[in-house]
Amino acid sequence: MPGPEFEPEDDSRPVRHAREKGPRHPWLRGILYSLVLLLVVASAGGFYVYHRLNANIASSSLFNGTTGSEGVKKADAEGRFPVNILVIGTDARTTAEDCKLGGACDEGGARADVELLVHVSADRSNISAVSIPRDLMTEMPGCKDPDNGTSIGERYGQINGSLLYGPGCSVATIHQLTGVTIDHFAMVDFSGVIAMSDATGGVQVCVNNNVYDNYSHLKLSKGKHTLKGEAALEFVRTRHGFGDGSDLGRTYGQHAFLSGAIQAIKAKGTLLNPTKLLGVANAATKALTVDDGLDSIPKLISLAKEFNKVDTDRITFTTMQTMADPTNPNRVVAAPAAAKLFATIVDDRSLSKAKSTTSTASPSASASPTASPTSTSKSFFSVKVQNHSGVDGRATKVSDSLKKEGYIASADASSAELETHTQILYSGKSQLTQAQQLATDLDVPVSLLKADKSVKVITVAMGEDWTTGTSYPALTKADKAEALSDSHASSANKSSCVPVSTQYTVKYNGVGKTPQQAYALATSAGVKDSDK
Repeated sequence: MPGPEFEPEDDSRPVRHAREKGPRHPWLRGILYSLVLLLVVASAGGFYVYHRLNANIASSSLFNGTTGSEGVKKADAEGRFPVNILVIGTDARTTAEDCKLGGACDEGGARADVELLVHVSADRSNISAVSIPRDLMTEMPGCKDPDNGTSIGERYGQINGSLLYGPGCSVATIHQLTGVTIDHFAMVDFSGVIAMSDATGGVQVCVNNNVYDNYSHLKLSKGKHTLKGEAALEFVRTRHGFGDGSDLGRTYGQHAFLSGAIQAIKAKGTLLNPTKLLGVANAATKALTVDDGLDSIPKLISLAKEFNKVDTDRITFTTMQTMADPTNPNRVVAAPAAAKLFATIVDDRSLSKAKSTTSTASPSASASPTASPTSTSKSFFSVKVQNHSGVDGRATKVSDSLKKEGYIASADASSAELETHTQILYSGKSQLTQAQQLATDLDVPVSLLKADKSVKVITVAMGEDWTTGTSYPALTKADKAEALSDSHASSANKSSCVPVSTQYTVKYNGVGKTPQQAYALATSAGVKDSDK
């Protein structure tokens, strides 16, 4: 006997825990997993695979913003740069297969169901992956899609709509929201998830109770399951069945699936079947669109090697902190805590637990055209140091330290007004390179650089956050806790069971039920579990 008919999402439901859904068909693809798996497959394929897969790859420009900026990055002390990738899951249904998997064909234009900002640290010791809710309302830059010529000006709107003007517009929008300079994007559709999940023989997940979500069709008993094919797609689409049925519930499933997938990829002997890998890689590349900087197999392989340097216990998944939109109960806006999370990523500070060994990553990894000066290109210049910290003698102490390094530094005795945060002030583009060098030498995060046309000499304005020492303080446990507060942080090396909703978040035959009640009724009606 068939189960209840699929029902589209109802956007009229109120926000719960400040993370509610966006438009219809919620599903969260294993995008990061898909990308990494594709790269591993490609690197093992040889000459024939290179030519076959290379022809499959579609690409588009990285940055389509007509307002705003692409941003700049700061090298670490050894001249290395972080890599930031925006992973996009699109709801486009451009093929019959995607229409079937998505439940319908939508001709209204592609939107981003998933936006995952992946940060690989400059020293390749850690990765932070931040989920951006698709129903977030934010200020967006003007954009022009180079592929179809459509354009739009600056506006306030739902963030997933930026994809209507190309993935490069999503890149511009995420940069404007977070301050993170994005190097690449990778976009995958419905069918890509199924192809990826089959490569490792499935991905192991766990649910803490019986669950049936008739919106995504996921049906699983309590405990561990190995999912592949459409069952994997059902899992990553599920929102109503997990957590409180809102976007927060969806991130539980997303992070659990990605953790399981990465563990499978890392497992010994997982990718040893050349015939199977070739078929999966062929399907994956057809489902993948990347920026021009990743439009070939060698470029993808190079990126894969950077990912592979990071251990699973150093991969942290988080969700951007949000709160209810005061003008629309079905949407969310950025919470104050999100600023701390984004600043931590901009500053290339690890969200993972302390690492006991030092990185051996090459200093030349991921060179950037916006590189800050390294020790081989250093020049010294005049610097003014101001003390707004509330502690006497700070300006003199730091200026003396800078003099020893070669700077022409002086303490500004007139600066006494307290400031919460330290800043390095520079006049504009002409002083930007010098300001970046100074920030590197003082360990000041790049997010604390500020352009000020009234500044004649580059100025270090020390705030209450820098009261001791001659280098800016490292990220403390309290800082890290603040950055991760209410972000549902988890590590890729830990497999925890996804919490199933205990509320009436699903319907069975039109009647509100808990996912456990729906599971019992569906089982009695003969509906099979997704992994059967």
